[in-house]
Amino acid sequence: MTLDVAIRHEHPGFSLDAAFTAPTPGVTALFGPSGAGKSTIIAAIAGLLRADRARIVLDGADLSGLPPEKRRIGLVFQDGRLFPHMTVAANLRYGQRRAPPGPTRFEDVVEMLGIGALLARKPRNLSGGERQRVAIGRALLAQPRLLLMDEPLAALDAPRKAEILPFLARLRSEVRIPIVYVSHAMEEVAALADTLVLLEAGRVAAAGALVEIAARADLPLAARDDAAAVLAARIVAHEPARDLTRLDAGGAEILVRTVDRPVGSEVRVRVPAREVIVATERPNGLSLHNILAGTVRGLVPDPARRSVLVEIAAGGGALLAQITPDAVARLGLAPGRPALALFKSVAVQIL
Repeated sequence: MTLDVAIRHEHPGFSLDAAFTAPTPGVTALFGPSGAGKSTIIAAIAGLLRADRARIVLDGADLSGLPPEKRRIGLVFQDGRLFPHMTVAANLRYGQRRAPPGPTRFEDVVEMLGIGALLARKPRNLSGGERQRVAIGRALLAQPRLLLMDEPLAALDAPRKAEILPFLARLRSEVRIPIVYVSHAMEEVAALADTLVLLEAGRVAAAGALVEIAARADLPLAARDDAAAVLAARIVAHEPARDLTRLDAGGAEILVRTVDRPVGSEVRVRVPAREVIVATERPNGLSLHNILAGTVRGLVPDPARRSVLVEIAAGGGALLAQITPDAVARLGLAPGRPALALFKSVAVQIL
């Protein structure tokens, strides 16, 4: 089951020629700078833009020639676009009233998004995060076969983003609807995406599983200040006496600050490249907890920062490290050679 997209379109001064395939269900993130073509792709998938050439196939069904209302695609924009004269409950039921029969129930959406206490309110009496949750609920109750989210958190401040991200994560895990999520915030993408499509100037620079793309030193993503590897992990034990939680990341053990989730829970961890130290011998007498044995997978110079990006394959994934050319020479690092990746527990972000 896949979502297959191929779009060509010419705007004045801009050319889009992008194609990707993503497994379904799951979250596919379109990521790139402003003007890369993300919103144009969303509009073409929804049928709101008549592209010069477009092929959109979802789980074998060709949506390309259908009018927007026949595609059964839900849309969530930056501003929510709720009907101001309707209550939250009426906004939600508006989407439901126009939808074909489907598995998504009103009560389930209200509970999942935590909006039960808001049903009698009007949009003007909601916070930005609350409005976006209602907009998501309305889109879900339209029984879509695909959900498109065009930078749904871009208009929110940091506290409101922190408020809504857990609901989006729950949406990702509980709703078996493919989602295409547009963002230029890597933290959102790392928390939500299964598949990552990197866009640059109307072209796909890379596409694939998030954990693979995020750890590639040869992509522009790795040259960002917030470059970080993302690892899939499972909680295997809590150590209250040490105030630590033990994770298994594909066979690699990682210690992090205590995570308030039960043993057996699946989690994602994000390890910033600037926090990773590279060594060739196991050191002693350090405060950090994590020393992962791996193999150098790649070395990419970053002249702008006078540094080198190092990929280290470890466990079921890979880590990125940003070090100096001198360190590469002193350690004799080269592809295929063993190396250790060291990082503090407090440097690991639990997503």
